[in-house]
Amino acid sequence: MTDIHQLGDKELLDRNTANSLDAQDPLSKFRQEFAIPTRGDVAGDKPIVEKETDLEEPCTYLCGNSLGLMPKQTPILVNQEFDAWSRRGVEGHRNHPYNRPWVTVDEQVKEHLANLVGAKPVEVTAMNTLTSNLHSMMTTFFRPTKDRFKIMIEAKAFPSDHYAVSSHLESRGLDPATALITIAPRAGELNLRTQDILDTIEGDKSIALVMLSGVQYYTGQFFDIPKITKFGQEKGCIVGWDLAHAVGNVPLKLHEWQVDFACWCSYKYLNSGAGGIAGLFIHEKYAKDTSRPRLAGWWGNEKENRFDMSPEFRPSEGASGYQQSNPNVLATIALLSSLQIYEQAGGIEALRIKSLKLTGYLEKLLHLVLDAHFKADHIRILTPADPEQRGCQLSLEFPERMMDVFDGLHAYGVICDERKPTVIRLAPVPLYNSFADVYRAVMCLAKVMDQVYSS
Repeated sequence: MTDIHQLGDKELLDRNTANSLDAQDPLSKFRQEFAIPTRGDVAGDKPIVEKETDLEEPCTYLCGNSLGLMPKQTPILVNQEFDAWSRRGVEGHRNHPYNRPWVTVDEQVKEHLANLVGAKPVEVTAMNTLTSNLHSMMTTFFRPTKDRFKIMIEAKAFPSDHYAVSSHLESRGLDPATALITIAPRAGELNLRTQDILDTIEGDKSIALVMLSGVQYYTGQFFDIPKITKFGQEKGCIVGWDLAHAVGNVPLKLHEWQVDFACWCSYKYLNSGAGGIAGLFIHEKYAKDTSRPRLAGWWGNEKENRFDMSPEFRPSEGASGYQQSNPNVLATIALLSSLQIYEQAGGIEALRIKSLKLTGYLEKLLHLVLDAHFKADHIRILTPADPEQRGCQLSLEFPERMMDVFDGLHAYGVICDERKPTVIRLAPVPLYNSFADVYRAVMCLAKVMDQVYSS
């Protein structure tokens, strides 16, 4: 594929360049595997179009970091589960017409998830939701003592993480005002420095658990997971990660990096549908460790004797031993349908190659097309410029009139998301977004900003 860094400004600004890049893209065929809403479906009551037929065109969907698009095979697989239910009833647990018995349905996604996060199958499972999994992991791995009783997160962590950690500390009889440590970028800077994270861990011997985001939801910064994990553990901390914005977005090697635990949702880059089943990683070194407390449930019991109905809990080995209720079959199969496409596309490594090019193209076009607005301080990019420190998301800050810009993009059928008070996030997802999508989004943004800031 053409190297965008070798293209001149005139070539970058030519729509034919976007079309040419798409024609060279070996992953472009996977776009047709997803259902893309039309502009008429999403543009609201006052769409901006040149002709009525524009409403029938696919929208420009750059919101996979919030909710991924639906794979076209998802309703096929999910309807098979309805068919199994209607034809077999309870017998579907073991006698399944499509060879996906419900009694082991979670095993359908184990190997796929392991491949995505750089783990062994024993280290991963699909269960619950992200926040409930975080609570579960804090129950197991946060063991406060008189000397070590603090949890460290980002000051700008996703609100749910703040809620989870604060409420968990309170449940242990600890005051978040003293037991919750938050870390923010230096004054005048946009992103956290790895060294500042390490210095905070080094400087506070009372930190028991470091729990950061793999990719920061607001800025899009990709943290140095292996370095932070190794340092935190050397200083006596457990190190866990919220990978909601990292899984399916950036390469991960959780086993190799010796991460203690990690949790993630699956409805963003993993395209499992709104509220889809979440994921869990627990390192193999804890696979047979029954000394730590856990929130146990019957699905975490050994599958060989799960239906013996014994009151004695005998946990399955590894992450599966932390399951509680039986997993939602429909949600698990919806996840499976997307994970199969990841495998067909060559896994996260192949997608990362495209992602770097797609996001780099977005960044270059933004600077070229919106140069005057950057100079006027109408817009700035919060996400690190170093491609190794970000995924596919670019967070754009609009110090003034962000919602006017957001509404304008929506009217053009450019679907992104806003994070108040001032940020719009654009995320070109390599599985289904194209270079033409990126080109159109930037050109629409230029029109909107000219309209907003000239009024």
